[in-house]
Amino acid sequence: MTILGISAFYHDSTAALVQDGMLIAAAQEERFTRKKHDSSFPVNAIRFCLNEAGVSPNELDAVTYYEKPFIKFERILLTYLGTFPKSMHSYLKALPLWLKQKLWISHLIRKELDYDGEILFTEHHQSHAGAAFLSSPFEEAAILTLDGVGEWATATMGIGKGNRIEILKEIHFPHSLGLFYSALTYYLGFRVNSAEYKVMGLAPYGKPRLMDKMRELIHYFPDGAFSLNMKYFAFDYGLTMTNRRFEKLFGQPRRRPDLELTGFHRDVAASGQKMLEEIVLNAARILREETGQKNLCLSGGVALNSVANGRLLREKIFDNIFIQPAASDAGSALGAALLAANQLKKEKRRFVMTHAYWGSLAKNAEIERFLNHYKIPFQKYSEEKLTRKTAALLAEGMIVGWFQGRSEFGPRALGNRSILADPRRPDMKDRINARVKFREAFRPFAPSVILEKMPDYFDLDCPSPFMLFVAPVKQPDKIPAVTHIDGTARVQTVTQETNPRFYRLLEAFEEKTGIPALLNTSFNVRGEPIVETPEEAFTCFMRTGMDALSMGDYLLDKLEMPPIDFFDFLDKPFKFEED
Repeated sequence: MTILGISAFYHDSTAALVQDGMLIAAAQEERFTRKKHDSSFPVNAIRFCLNEAGVSPNELDAVTYYEKPFIKFERILLTYLGTFPKSMHSYLKALPLWLKQKLWISHLIRKELDYDGEILFTEHHQSHAGAAFLSSPFEEAAILTLDGVGEWATATMGIGKGNRIEILKEIHFPHSLGLFYSALTYYLGFRVNSAEYKVMGLAPYGKPRLMDKMRELIHYFPDGAFSLNMKYFAFDYGLTMTNRRFEKLFGQPRRRPDLELTGFHRDVAASGQKMLEEIVLNAARILREETGQKNLCLSGGVALNSVANGRLLREKIFDNIFIQPAASDAGSALGAALLAANQLKKEKRRFVMTHAYWGSLAKNAEIERFLNHYKIPFQKYSEEKLTRKTAALLAEGMIVGWFQGRSEFGPRALGNRSILADPRRPDMKDRINARVKFREAFRPFAPSVILEKMPDYFDLDCPSPFMLFVAPVKQPDKIPAVTHIDGTARVQTVTQETNPRFYRLLEAFEEKTGIPALLNTSFNVRGEPIVETPEEAFTCFMRTGMDALSMGDYLLDKLEMPPIDFFDFLDKPFKFEED
């Protein structure tokens, strides 16, 4: 049984392919088009997944789409009618795209894939729930999904048992925790559906002194539900998230993106983050009481808020928490495919997501041909020598691009498409933000740590393979570059089983320095997707302040690189062909 799952047309369009109940490949369209959060139909991601499985479109048993477009369109029409005439401009802008493309998913799938087989549709939050529970290690679990909005639902509480998922409660649009946080993102001058994590990173610099205003914006109730005070929001009728009443409530206009962040903005972020955490904890407590389950599966865009996840973990409401790495709409392609396999087709559950490496693989032959094609100087090493040489460079204070194995599924670089550095150096955070990532100085960096050594450095009592839990740092003086201003870090734990080469690099770095951890950030610059190919990795390496690049078995030293005309380089991309 081979099933293709697809998500598209909102943000982070994705394809995922499940064969005999096991995930074979999953990737976001942005990795192929180089357009961050690409929402277009994922033709390139689909092609990649089919190639990985070695199947043609008409060998698929089903294609599953992650939501039900006609129900979503109904919600949009009824919302615009309910807010008419204020909604006229938004209605006229949205309608042509829906009538031309978004309503005709079946036709589009058949046309783009040349496919005449079965097409299935799952509900948006069912896809979120499926992505979390059906890839979890749990036979039974409570399920909490929180995001912006699907068809009508913005949050669900449910329970999973075996192959079955039952939704017990739903919260409907416009009342949305995800849209509440996006409204704060917009008000603070950041990009909606892209920069919510900046609010999370900014929050520890402020104080939650604006909670009275947050409680005016959003209320939560003893049954786990919540509601927005819609007089302050404009997303239900306009092209902005907030209105003038929102600005009047806070006493300041929305920050222009080019203006400096002030103490007030930091306090807004701190207060909004605290409000979100209160609501998540309240919903989790009610879910535990009503289901009696000891395990929790968390999904939806809000599940990428690793600070709230860490708080949920420390509160011990549930014994175990599972969050798969692509918790936002990207992961819904996986959820749709697993729901079709395990629930609709009644296949036995077999898949447990223990790692995130489901994207493309650049083989050594491809890397070497690329390097030779452009006459790029390199040294080739055995794996043992490569990890030792790279560890030595890192210990000397070098910033190293690390391009290995299959790319990660989801927004986090987890040791295959990473930029690495020494976490012991207090100046490293500022160096990488300024010289490599070209991003705001307040943005923190995460540590990757050997799982067995994690308890020595972090107050965390469970593995965190997907970098989705923030935890207090026990020895901040030893790893200052990955310790945020509030003494916490977003931890990734690494095992030999899931990523042997990265694990050996961490071991080699520990031998050199006594520290079993590295600063790990995604291999990209601000505004671009994570690199996917050797060409993209090399271009990013040359355009930034990285000192060395490790690709496969090859090590490149920036000091040995010849001058390159980048525009000429990009105009003549290298194409690899198999022998």
